[in-house]
Amino acid sequence: MTITTLSSRELKRDVTRAKKATKGGPVFILDRGRPCIEEYQRLTGSQQKIADLLAMPEYDDIELAIPRRAELARPADLD
Repeated sequence: MTITTLSSRELKRDVTRAKKATKGGPVFILDRGRPCIEEYQRLTGSQQKIADLLAMPEYDDIELAIPRRAELARPADLD
């Protein structure tokens, strides 16, 4: 995954480059050298950080049983 950073000036000059860059990973747009996340938060009404949203502390007590590869293995049915 590649993280691309573009200035707002670069974005205005080459929108196609920004669109193509989204296929490889996140694209950060900088305004005067700072990420434009404040405007996104204002528009969405969200003041939470993405890391806080992904953490989901309300689900800390969930146990996840991940089977071992040997438990998943089975003979091939060649008929």
